[in-house]
Amino acid sequence: MFLPGRQALQSALRRHNCRLFSATQSCRNARKGLVLGVYEKEQNGDSARFTEAGAAFDSYLSGKLSEMLSISGPPVKKGKSRVFYGLHEDFSSVVVVGLGKGSDGVCGKENWDRCKENIRAAVSSGCRILQDLEVPVVEVDPCGDGQSAAEGALLGLFDFDEHKTKKKFKVTTRLHGSSDLAAWKKGLIYGEGQNLARWLMEAPANHVTPTVFADIIEQKLAPHSERVIIHKRSKPWIEAQQMGAFLSVSKGSEEPPVFLEVHYKGNPDAGQAPLVLVGKGITFDSGGISLKPPSGMDAMRADMGGAATVCSAIVTAAALKLPVNIIGLAPLCENMPGGNATKPGDVVKAKNGKTIQVDNTDAEGRLILADALCYAHSFNPKAIVNAATLTGAMDVALGSAAAGVFTNSDWLWGQLHKASVITGDRVWRMPLFQHYSRQVTDCQLADLNNIGKYRSGGACTAAAFLREFVTADHWAHLDIAGVMSNKDEVPYLRKGMSGRPTRTLVEFAAGLAS
Repeated sequence: MFLPGRQALQSALRRHNCRLFSATQSCRNARKGLVLGVYEKEQNGDSARFTEAGAAFDSYLSGKLSEMLSISGPPVKKGKSRVFYGLHEDFSSVVVVGLGKGSDGVCGKENWDRCKENIRAAVSSGCRILQDLEVPVVEVDPCGDGQSAAEGALLGLFDFDEHKTKKKFKVTTRLHGSSDLAAWKKGLIYGEGQNLARWLMEAPANHVTPTVFADIIEQKLAPHSERVIIHKRSKPWIEAQQMGAFLSVSKGSEEPPVFLEVHYKGNPDAGQAPLVLVGKGITFDSGGISLKPPSGMDAMRADMGGAATVCSAIVTAAALKLPVNIIGLAPLCENMPGGNATKPGDVVKAKNGKTIQVDNTDAEGRLILADALCYAHSFNPKAIVNAATLTGAMDVALGSAAAGVFTNSDWLWGQLHKASVITGDRVWRMPLFQHYSRQVTDCQLADLNNIGKYRSGGACTAAAFLREFVTADHWAHLDIAGVMSNKDEVPYLRKGMSGRPTRTLVEFAAGLAS
């Protein structure tokens, strides 16, 4: 029986294998890999289309790549890939990754740019395949968007193996060609920023204490010392500032609290009102006397995700030299059930003089943020944005699809949402009604209760509590509890702590700068 498809495949493979022996010797020396993108058919009758870099590579090989691609199986769909060996003397392996349709763009229903997300996912997949093949150097097709390609490469390859004897194979990524070098370099900085947040969140709590956290951020900002001032405030300073809510959380731990204050002066105009970013910095949350159940408590090493993302965003802004003034505030401490720990029913006083009845010591994040938000107003900010892994209720409401945003400013919401569409790290606006405020102000012993009267709407009552410490016209609270970790929802992030929404905070700051 005559099978033209099989005959063509066998013929191509024979020709390919004739070159393979000689090419293999060169490949062993080169040990470089290449990731190239291909688009899906737009409609029936169309043929698959390479990116500009892919088409140039195929042309150099006199159409060999497209020939091998067509006879090796069906067209490469979005998120799928195919590996070829020995095609080129400089590359031991070439991975063709599916980018979806070239016409994809911003999707109003999904609230992100599909093209950018497809590139991130495809490039990360290709880089991981080559990492598994232990290819040390990988060149990456910019796929029409060098920044997204670089982000996908760095985010996809990150793995926290700091304390493992057997490490993941280390891969160095490079841009293939030079047509999009500036965007590629920008993407590397964005990716490194989110990976810093992931590292901080993933690290064990006995390795990243409040003091160590502050030291790490100081080290990361050292190359930008001409634009950065860092204050690592100790307990006496915190006491002098009358931050009773913050201190009440730290009392149960042997680790001393630290109030980290970072000033990034990116704008030469010292009079420019700063953006103030505030991050919850509970380096381990046991729940305190209101002890959490043991299952999953180890993940509470990442309860400083707000501080990690905020500080990493400032490190990234400094590396990008964004022309904007940013102040970062991170109250850092542990929440532990020691002999001096706050007890349910205790009353503490915040920096602004309001008293708080602490009925649940596991609702501690809002307490340390309350004092930090009060302090943030002393800088006459253009806007205040705080980020916190604040409530399990936020995870129940939105899952890992988006961070919840509670804000008193339509303008600020618009800026954050616009940034998130670009980064693909989405945000979703949540209600900040007086309905929720009444549930925290109706309190038996003090001005406020640190939990709502009812079990429902926990994320909303937490936001309403924070609002009691805000007088600024432009304030937003990002509850990032639902996006704290990644299982398999974001294809270009491995399982573990996500570092979200670092890139969205950076993009938001860049938007203000422009």
